[in-house]
Order: sequence, then structure tokens, then C-alpha cells
Amino acid sequence: MAEFMDLEAQDGVRMAWNVVPGTKQEAANCVVPVSAIYTPIKHFPNMPLLPYAALRCRTCRSVLNPFSIVDFTARIWICPFCFNRNHFPPQYLSISEDNLPAELFPNYTTIEYAEPQSAHPLTPPVLLFVVDTCIIEEEMTFLKSALSQAIHLLPDNSLVGLITFGTFVHVHELGFSQIPKSYVFKATKDVVSKDQLLEHMSFFLKKPKPLTGVVAGARDGLSPESIARFLLPASECEFALESVLEELQKDPWAVPADQRAVRCTGTALSVAASLLGACVPGSAARIMAFVGGPATEGPGAIVSKNLSEPIRSHKDLDKDSAPYYHKAVKFYEGLSKQLVHQGHVLDLFACALDQVGIYEIKVAVEKSGGLVVLAESFGHSVFKDSLRHVFQSGENDLGLSSSGIFEINCSKDIKVQGVIGPCASLEKKGPLCSDTVVGQGGTSAWKLCGLDKATSLSIIFEIARKDNPEATVQSTSNQFYFQFVTYYQHNSGQMRLRVTTLSRRWIAGPGSIQDLIAGFDQEAAAVTMARIVSSKMEIEI
Repeated sequence: MAEFMDLEAQDGVRMAWNVVPGTKQEAANCVVPVSAIYTPIKHFPNMPLLPYAALRCRTCRSVLNPFSIVDFTARIWICPFCFNRNHFPPQYLSISEDNLPAELFPNYTTIEYAEPQSAHPLTPPVLLFVVDTCIIEEEMTFLKSALSQAIHLLPDNSLVGLITFGTFVHVHELGFSQIPKSYVFKATKDVVSKDQLLEHMSFFLKKPKPLTGVVAGARDGLSPESIARFLLPASECEFALESVLEELQKDPWAVPADQRAVRCTGTALSVAASLLGACVPGSAARIMAFVGGPATEGPGAIVSKNLSEPIRSHKDLDKDSAPYYHKAVKFYEGLSKQLVHQGHVLDLFACALDQVGIYEIKVAVEKSGGLVVLAESFGHSVFKDSLRHVFQSGENDLGLSSSGIFEINCSKDIKVQGVIGPCASLEKKGPLCSDTVVGQGGTSAWKLCGLDKATSLSIIFEIARKDNPEATVQSTSNQFYFQFVTYYQHNSGQMRLRVTTLSRRWIAGPGSIQDLIAGFDQEAAAVTMARIVSSKMEIEI
């Protein structure tokens, strides 16, 4: 077991089978699938950070790695995945056996590249707070205090926006500092499209709307001044934001004694997603929703306003007798697709004794790689400590990163069945894709809108190699190769490429059982099987 932990400490990978069954039949006999649990941006203190672009194979796009065969005389390297011969570019002119680049060092199987800032200018993080006002005064006081503390922890260059919701949705114009000003949306409004939002919030008063093309951010149709009305750097809007929070009151609309508060959570999240999609598409943006009860109005509602009607229970969901469930899930599935397309994250902080509808909302949080915090009250230490931890910097920070793309490359005898984790398929078809789908399958590339230092993905493989009568006579050098490539925006704003390349020996034949047992990691196998079972339960039941 210590050997497997050492491998994890080096590459952030645990594999159920560290000696891989060599044929399809032998893999099927093993019951536990060939799989890997990978932590894409796990922190390694000794991992080199290379200040140049990665060198890729012309054919399969895998990255140069320690398992590549190098001809120093001809300045050629052979890809271990597709066996294509690639020439080294001029910057590798001085390469030799005594002068190797870091990516060819045998102990640097995991390495990271930082692209020059000229290629990708640093983009600031964007935070859009979505605050529920249908809560009692005491809870409102706790929430305002926690948000005020969080604002002081934000980086000065981070862009900040504020939306509050109750009976109506209010988008606050923080850039208008003279008096508090907000744009109001009705709770019963269906999905708020980007065009509707741009029109309603007067984005084109000073600069006319482009006649053709897609309106998306300052580069495509919007002026920086119009965006700065709602998303301002923390250093510039701190006073305005503090003033709005200080004057923020409980939702003023009266609630009859026999009814629940009118809470339009779905409409507020739809407005938030459309606002970010219009102003900062593709950036490191997070919607941080603070919810204190169930949605009762508009899209995403989970219960009616009448207290005589109870909120759906597990039995209701099991019997398919929850009247609002399917419509709410359909809405949040649409929201999750919008967030993934934009590259944005939804975080949910739910603090209430009653249910708030996380079962319906979770698809949007999971697909976007967001966080969920549950507590009894906004004054509870679980909520306050968790919120502080999100913005904390230093050694113990979460290492929140964004805009990730995760790709897999492996030997031709291995196919990818799928990935289980906080990701969304990019529908990249190819010979690596297995016909059997587990989790997010049918692709060899996935989008990770949000990820942190502890985010892990379970990757399920399929051995495609058919039975071979000569498999009993084989060399111990027979290897399967795996490469995991993660392109992401670091929390510093820099775009980085993390590459992990693995080699595992494969064996087949009557005498292989002892070697397979010796390479079996039961902890990794238990976690993998638990994830497969829980994934199947959610999909099939």
C-alpha cells in the first residue's frame, strides 16, 4: 500500500490495477475495471513549471514525455502512443543525452507549462453574489456580516457584482454610486435570455447594438463602461457594495400566515448566468448563491406557496409523485448547459432548517464544478468558516481554478469508457472512445468549469486487445501508456497546462494471476466501484 501512496505523491494518480490485465477477457475476469483516480491540479512542491509551450505529437497531439524515444543525432522523438516520428523545433537545438529538457527527465512524469502572458493576458476572477432576501431579520444580519468580511478578502482586481432576490429579482448597478440603483425582473419570468437582459438593462444606450454577430463581452459588442455598471473591481466598488449590503432589508412583500415566502431562486440564477454570459464569457467567473429556503415561484420552483402542501419527500421522489420535480430538473439542466458553454461556475450556500431544493439544483452545481455548503443558519460556524476558506490565500487555500479542459491519450489497445466527476463532455469522438459508456463517456475530452487542488476524477478504461495465443510468451517490458492533459486557468489568472504521463506493465496468460494480485490497489478499487455504483443509481433509478 505504501508503494501506491508513493505513486500518488509523485503523479496524483491511484490505479486499481497497477499491473494491467493484457487482454479483454482477462480484464473482464478481474471484475473491477481498469481505472484511475486522478487529481488534475494536485499541489506538488517539487514539480517544475516550464515557461514555454508544450511540444506535441503531430498525429495524436500527445505531449513530449519521459517515455518518448529520442534520436539525439537526427533530432527526432518517437511518440509512445502512436509511434509517429516528430522533429524537434529549433529551440531544442542543443538537446543531447547530457543536456535534456525537463520534460524528458525520468522523474518528471508530471510537469506543468505556463504560457507566456503575451499569448494570454491575465484575466481577473469574477464573483457574482446572488443573495436571498426572503429570510428573517436575524439571518439577514448574519449573512450581511459574512458577506462584508468576504469582500475584504477579495483580490483588488477581482470583478464583483450583486443580485438580490425574493418576490422580484434585483440586479444592482454598483457603478452608479450616487444613489442605490437596480434593475428589476419579475419572478414569473421564464428563462431570461442574454438578448432580453441586454435590452432590459440598457446596455446599448451609448453604444449601438451590432447589427450582426454574437454580443459577448468587451471584445464583441459591449463597451467596457456598460460592463462596469454591474461588474466592478473590488477596490473600486467596495464602498458602494458595503452601502448596498448595509441598507439591504428583508423582502418587503407581506407573506400571509398560511403561505410560504415568494422566492424566485431559478429566475435569479437565470439572470445571473445570462449577465455573466453577456459581460464576461469564457472568464473565471463564479455565481455564489446564498439561499435560505425553497423556491416557490417561477422556473425551478419545488413547492407551491401554500403551507398546506408539504415539500416533496424521498418517498414522493421514489414514487414519482413530486409534481414540481421534473419541470425544475429540466430547467436546471438547461442552466447547467448554459454555464458549461460559458465556462462559469455555480456555488451554492444553503442555510435553512427546511429544504431548499438542492436535489433539483445539484445538476447545475455538479456539471459546473461548483461547491455546496449546507448549514442550519447563516450564523453557523460551518457557513462562516467555509465562506472564509473559499477566499483564503496561502498554503491552506482551496486552490480554486477554472476554465479547465481535460484530455486523455492512451495506448491503442486501451479505450476510454468515461469519466465520473465534476465535468461535462466536449463530445470529442475518436478511436479512443469505447462503445460502453460509464459516467460522462463517448468522448476523450471534458470541460472542467471549476476545479481545485482536491478535485479528483475517476477514469474508467476498457482493454480492447483481443486474446492472443502468443500472449503466454511475453517480455516484462510490455507497457501500456496513459497521458492526462489538463489545460486550466490558475488562481493567479495565468493559463497553465498540466501533463501527467504514466506507464503500466501488462501481462496475460496462466501465470499472470500473482502479478495482478501484487499490483492490486484495494483502496483505489473500493473508491472506483463506489463511484460507479452511485453514478448508476442516479442515472438508472
